[in-house]
Amino acid sequence: MTDDDGQLEARLEAQDVFEPSDAFVSQANVSDPDVYERFDAEWPHCWEEAADLLTWESPYDQVLDDSDPPFFEWFTGGELNASANCLDRHLDERGDEAAIEWVGEPVDEANRTYTYEELHREVNEFAAALREQGVEADDVVTMYMPMIPELPVAMLACARIGAPHSVVFAGFSAEALATRMNAADSEYLITCDGYYRRGDPLDHLAKANEGLADVEHDTTTVVVDRLGPNGDDFGHDLGAAQHDYGDLVGAHAGATVEPVTRDAEDMLFLMYTSGTTGQPKGVKHTTGGYLSWVSWTSQAVLDVKPEDTYFCAADIGWITGHSYIVYGPLALGTTTMMYEGTPDYPDRDRLWEIVEAYDATQLYTAPTAIRAFMKWGTEYPDRHDLSSLRLLGTVGEPINPRAWTWYYTHIGDDSCPVVDTWWQTETGGMMITTLPGVKKMKPGSAGPPLPGVDVELVDAAGEPIEPGQAGYLTVQKPWPGMLRTLYRNDERYIDEYWAEYSDVDSDDPDDWVYFPEDGAKIDEDGYITVLGRVDDVINVSGHRLGTMEIESAIVGVEGVAEAAVVGGNHDIKGEAVYAYVITEDGYEGDETLREAIVAGVEDAIGPIARPEQVVFSPDLPKTRSGKIMRRLLENIADGEEIGNTSTLRNPEIVADIQAQVTE
Repeated sequence: MTDDDGQLEARLEAQDVFEPSDAFVSQANVSDPDVYERFDAEWPHCWEEAADLLTWESPYDQVLDDSDPPFFEWFTGGELNASANCLDRHLDERGDEAAIEWVGEPVDEANRTYTYEELHREVNEFAAALREQGVEADDVVTMYMPMIPELPVAMLACARIGAPHSVVFAGFSAEALATRMNAADSEYLITCDGYYRRGDPLDHLAKANEGLADVEHDTTTVVVDRLGPNGDDFGHDLGAAQHDYGDLVGAHAGATVEPVTRDAEDMLFLMYTSGTTGQPKGVKHTTGGYLSWVSWTSQAVLDVKPEDTYFCAADIGWITGHSYIVYGPLALGTTTMMYEGTPDYPDRDRLWEIVEAYDATQLYTAPTAIRAFMKWGTEYPDRHDLSSLRLLGTVGEPINPRAWTWYYTHIGDDSCPVVDTWWQTETGGMMITTLPGVKKMKPGSAGPPLPGVDVELVDAAGEPIEPGQAGYLTVQKPWPGMLRTLYRNDERYIDEYWAEYSDVDSDDPDDWVYFPEDGAKIDEDGYITVLGRVDDVINVSGHRLGTMEIESAIVGVEGVAEAAVVGGNHDIKGEAVYAYVITEDGYEGDETLREAIVAGVEDAIGPIARPEQVVFSPDLPKTRSGKIMRRLLENIADGEEIGNTSTLRNPEIVADIQAQVTE
């Protein structure tokens, strides 16, 4: 054990609550402790505070229209344009200030800075080009692009002309692209020739064309030249219905497009997310409610100010990038950062190098990344001056106390609040987390619901649970950033999100309860610890065990960097716990560590959760977006046929794990 590990373990034992510093509170955007009571007393009119962050072309008549639950509407009668709110209104005061700082992956490549004036100009030029290509208001425009500046340009250009966008993560397959374009009946695609990953150019246009071949209607495509001469080897020739982005923008140099007035309830974008039936769900977000929600949460939770250089290390292909790289920060007039590459290329200090070079003031990233940083060691952040950071955040999954404390100690230097945020694609933005200028932080716990957000933990019958118990997370009242429906499928919208705990025959909005299908615990202070998806459970001898809770216990063991837990068939127990574990550098996956893991799980949860098998591996099977493919681990545990692994970024690891389990 290193000195650092010993100090971390001692701190975990000695301290379980952390307070924001007086210096942070004194400058925080939200620091009034009465905000929770005030929002509860004024609900739903409390959300006028969020709407007031925007510029409205026509004022709204009503904050909330709940006459047709669960199809709630917000700021009805109001009119605005998202592009104008993110660009035009900042030009007088922020026109010469950076809107986007883009860092390309190859270190020797020139990075790009877009001032608000420059971003406004290119958005207008591309909006004019899209109109010339036939895009009209309410046409869905699909974007299949990596982390390049032309992606937010395209999003804002579509918003400017009232055309909803549907961004497909660049790491998704050609089939996934075709499925989403067909579901949205989208006739327009914006993509690129390729991009870089770990120093190598990737041929993205070939994959896009493969997907277009399965689209069931005619399409028009715009292609960004990302690679320049480095893409020549791919030998791309644009087809008859394909146009070069640079040529289109150049042909409309200096063009201006008046922002199209949109009703608050008009669709801003579609985002397709996984569904229990296997068919992706088209989550519909609207202009007024969504934009007000991400603006308010950006300034209240992430403490974003116009003078900041704010760094969210996510991908715009996911909802986090939509809300907290593009719309939230730009609506507030700040500088938002985009990074094309990975955190460990060309070296493991790449992220810290960027933070130092740009004097980033916030860092919002995933627990998966933080666990990797822990595994690599403190030598990498120690190389750099990270003193510009004012706040740290986590997103995407629960973070265990050990990783939280490491992040707070070694990246935040004990002075940056850490906001552990729970939310979903469907919620549009954050729902459960601490307000960093108001609330204490508890490592491993996301915190209380945000002011005005009515979250209740219930049992299977829908009855509230007592503190200390585990139950099901529900949202009892609507909120402005919520999805409005699933695209062209209102019935599935009700079935997926409302049917479990609602009286679906009632016209009373109080009888409708949103169920995000997450399990959680709540303590005496109202702090919520999210345990993971309720379908991520293992039924051991009739006991339902959350995989997230077991994984958190395992990662809390000294020497463990990452873990994935699945259920495997068992003749007596029905299911048994299988744990797949990655060790930290300097630790061996030996019997001593195996025993420590078993003991750690038993101490944290009980003997019923004791792993049947602990398998050590240098890596876990992951998709190109970094998601662990637990289905494959279940197949391995059950001795079943593995099937296709071509979509993995590391398919070779599956055979290695399989051999260990068989032995």
